[in-house]
Amino acid sequence: MPQSRYFTALPEATLQCLLCPRGCLIPEGGRGRCGVRGNREGAGELPYYGAITALQVDPIEKKPLYHYHPGSSILSVGFLGCNLHCPFCQNWHISQLPSKGGPSIPSRLYAPQAIVHAAQAEGSGQIAYTYSEPLVHLEFLLDCMTCAREAGLANILVSNGCINPEAAQAILSLTDAANIDLKCFSQATYTRILGGDLATVLAFITQAWKTGVHLEVTTLVVPELNDQEAEIDRCIDFLASLSPDIPWHLCAYHPAYTWKIRPTDPEHLVALAYRARKTLSYVYTGNISSPLQDTVCPHCGHLLIRRRGYRIDTRGLSLETMQNTCHCRHCGTALPIFSGPLSI
Repeated sequence: MPQSRYFTALPEATLQCLLCPRGCLIPEGGRGRCGVRGNREGAGELPYYGAITALQVDPIEKKPLYHYHPGSSILSVGFLGCNLHCPFCQNWHISQLPSKGGPSIPSRLYAPQAIVHAAQAEGSGQIAYTYSEPLVHLEFLLDCMTCAREAGLANILVSNGCINPEAAQAILSLTDAANIDLKCFSQATYTRILGGDLATVLAFITQAWKTGVHLEVTTLVVPELNDQEAEIDRCIDFLASLSPDIPWHLCAYHPAYTWKIRPTDPEHLVALAYRARKTLSYVYTGNISSPLQDTVCPHCGHLLIRRRGYRIDTRGLSLETMQNTCHCRHCGTALPIFSGPLSI
């Protein structure tokens, strides 16, 4: 059995999970809220260690990451379970059913080395841990990311960021790039509707930035939840306090899982993105067709990257090969965009 971490023993064979702020108390034979961390005879159990629901090659823009090796491909690894319970989850069948004791979800067991070999076989120099919430499988991630680092592959984390500081430091030390969900800027919403903790997410985003991880942030804009200008402004102020150059993806919501409220108005989403662009250098819209998917130079306005779906044109960039960083081909401004060759 793999080594279980981030549990502490309590009386009467009860465990407390220390991975995330939920701090689930797990009786013998039970599972935490995520559905994938358990208690077997008073010891931490990881029954889904290496259980993978999807293993496929994606464009890196699908994560979404727009400033990290644009136009490249990445091996995406999907998991089961989640420590949040967002009622509008688009991947609810793999994120929510394990915690509800739902029907068995098809998966296949992989050793960490097998994931690395799969990436190499596909010619991908990077692995994304994604689809459902990867952090609830932290022990597997640490093992897999270590193997990937040893093989010269990049580790990409796509996460809700709801994880305690000690575990956060462990995973971020092995992470090259991340896209973190900032679902709203309301503690009440995180607590009552999502089952998470805003302060923990903000701390994780801050920790990722200060650690030197390439960071991008995504917010799904949901009507009647987080689509008011005042709340968007609080997100803008927080990101700007770290750096106005952090790319922010504002994505349109569509009804999913139990949330049946109307879809996000595309015009409203674009208006919010333009509002954010007054402060932040790189703001993009997702899940709709709009001109706010291209990257332009914040200094001279020159088109750097044109995106049409997953067709990517990077001819506006000039690559600094030694550092894998980019400059504007028109004015020479250094840009927070990382490109160049990936190890395979």
